[in-house]
Amino acid sequence: MDELLPSWRPGATRDALVGFLDGVTDRPVDERVACFDNDGTLWCERPTYVQLDFLVDRLTAAVAEDPTLGDQPELAAVLSGDTAAIGEMGLERVGMALTGLCRGWSPEEFTASVRDFMSRAQHPTLGRPHRTAVYQPMLELLDALREREVTVTIVTGGGTEFVRAISADLYGVPPECVVGTMLAYDYDRDDHGRPRLRRTATLSGGANEGAAKVGAIQAQLGRRPVMAAGNSVGDREMLEWAAGGDGPRLSLLVDHDDAVREFAYASSAGTFTEQEPIVDVARRAGWTTVSMARDWDAVFAVFAP
Repeated sequence: MDELLPSWRPGATRDALVGFLDGVTDRPVDERVACFDNDGTLWCERPTYVQLDFLVDRLTAAVAEDPTLGDQPELAAVLSGDTAAIGEMGLERVGMALTGLCRGWSPEEFTASVRDFMSRAQHPTLGRPHRTAVYQPMLELLDALREREVTVTIVTGGGTEFVRAISADLYGVPPECVVGTMLAYDYDRDDHGRPRLRRTATLSGGANEGAAKVGAIQAQLGRRPVMAAGNSVGDREMLEWAAGGDGPRLSLLVDHDDAVREFAYASSAGTFTEQEPIVDVARRAGWTTVSMARDWDAVFAVFAP
């Protein structure tokens, strides 16, 4: 037991995790599925989403090659840090303009670009590489689940291909177990007649948040999770869906209440407004809430360079 979840402090939260881990092995293996949100659940999402940092990095490089890109209002607002203009235009509009910078890329080109960014990008305030701003206690939980033959998946509001590019390296989760917001692809042929896929700047469906996560789990994974973990109102329906079945189940909410080691804030969804604070929903629903300040001995993982 001393080797199980070593970064989790003794208390009710750890007890709930250990109880679930003990009970989940009573289920058939094909029922053992866990779904984890990514931003704010597996890695740090403040002061900005890592995917946004990647796109801003891509914008800087693109403008160096073609300065006229800076004339586009959405991109000009990002370059100047004009938060008022970004707020007026809306994150979705600005995000899609940034996504357009990768229009026409093959999936392989996009994956290579993400991995290059992650190999060198620094978190703007924590003084560590972005790739080490992953939560050590959650990595331990992922390992404990896999040891019990639980299929670990990531169900995120972030871009599917962005998370797939880093999921195996950071979390040990294969790309096919990542469910996120999807872009449409164009299928055509190159000058030599060979088939190819190219990224568009159009969503295939909507953002993968809220009830859309549950639909995507069914459509892409085909199995109801016995465990789900999230941190915002965008994860509410996924947590409800995991909690609503029979047998040993766990819905886990990460509460960002550690201003010293990370950030203290009330988590919110990126695409819609919550009607009730998610910590209040968790309390009323009987979910297990993780206090980063009280429940974690360590926050961030240590990776080899």
